[in-house]
Amino acid sequence: MTFDRRQLLLGSALTAAGLSLQGLRPAFAQSPSEIGTFPAGVGEDSVFVGLTVPLTGVFSGDGNDLKLGYELAISQINAGGELPAAWGLKGAGVLGKQIRYGVVDTEGKPNAAVQGMTQFIQNEKAMMVSGSVSSATAIALEELASREHVLYMVGIAGSNDVTGKSCRRYGFRSQQNAYMAAKALAPVVAKALGKDVKAAFLVPDYTYGHTVYDSFAEFAKAEGWTEVDKQVVPLGTQDYSSALLNIANSGADVFVNIAFGGDAVASTKQAQQFGILDSMKLVVPNLSGFQARELGADLMQGVYGSCDFWWRLEDRYPLAKTFVETFHAANGYYPRWGAHIGYMQTHLWALSVERAGSFNPVDVIKAMEASKENPYTTTIGDVYFRAEDHQMVRPITILVGKSPDQMENEEDYYEVVDVVDGESVMNSPDHFGCELGPYI
Repeated sequence: MTFDRRQLLLGSALTAAGLSLQGLRPAFAQSPSEIGTFPAGVGEDSVFVGLTVPLTGVFSGDGNDLKLGYELAISQINAGGELPAAWGLKGAGVLGKQIRYGVVDTEGKPNAAVQGMTQFIQNEKAMMVSGSVSSATAIALEELASREHVLYMVGIAGSNDVTGKSCRRYGFRSQQNAYMAAKALAPVVAKALGKDVKAAFLVPDYTYGHTVYDSFAEFAKAEGWTEVDKQVVPLGTQDYSSALLNIANSGADVFVNIAFGGDAVASTKQAQQFGILDSMKLVVPNLSGFQARELGADLMQGVYGSCDFWWRLEDRYPLAKTFVETFHAANGYYPRWGAHIGYMQTHLWALSVERAGSFNPVDVIKAMEASKENPYTTTIGDVYFRAEDHQMVRPITILVGKSPDQMENEEDYYEVVDVVDGESVMNSPDHFGCELGPYI
């Protein structure tokens, strides 16, 4: 595990912004005066945010993208001006404080992430920690955050458990859960590929894989699909030949590949070598950020899947257009959904702090829990966190891979088939056993 502490230059942001705490929303009643890293972590000029992201390992592509999204948001919020003002932020920084941050490479391992978050809390008095490209990591960090009373904004994590049976008061997720994605995707693929369809599943053996399988299998069955094979494989598998041989011989019409990140790329390449993609359509319930770039448009054309964000949403949402343009200018490529999560989560935390008028985590949590009455206007339209389980209610983007001759540029891999209303695909708050626990 490596620890890379990056500190942005601090300026007289409070004076320059002309901010005053007078007139801001007052702190919620009965909030403790000391809790977690508050108020010790609120410096005269700055606060610290810790980023736990996999910069190496099977999730490194999405992890590095995630990191760049956080960094862009922090730089824009610190600078102030039109960009953060469009999100509703006031002045430079958050409540007049500049954001400092540190990055730890978790390698995609929950234990490394927990160690990194612990360093941020103990050594830096972090006011917020964010990041993951693994539901197992997100669940571990949620647990630590609630124990230490420090806010955790989940990174990439699709398991139902994150805002289900493993939900915690101090954790919030902006990504859709597996249930939401499957309920949005299944009718689209059934319309495109047919209802009398036989499906074979490749399932990574951890909480993400199992809950994505459970949800997609449920909604695919409701559309008339029949499961003919299910192969469960360890996370980080190198050789998928045994599982893929069974899938190749299953008689399936559709190959549903639930693997994510580097595993999705490796397993799909090997599926092609087995001839599976010549005889079966490919469906990916959650498309990895760089899956199409790694596999190529020839292989990914006609592949259906859901995602948190695709850069073509710039055509639908003004804040998405600004995000895509500024990210591309800074990094030389179009942002994937990891970058989007980092960018949006940072803004939502900052907005919630300003709504609360305090960095006190109890106040900030209650501000987020009240967001249904006061939604956030974001890169994917108006959204809010559900108070009962801290799952964001948000639209679901459904994509299909373009053929090479349809691509308008070298990164134009997908067509946006649909943007499904979030309210229409939500599970009930108690469906997956969420009990948030106390504030204190």
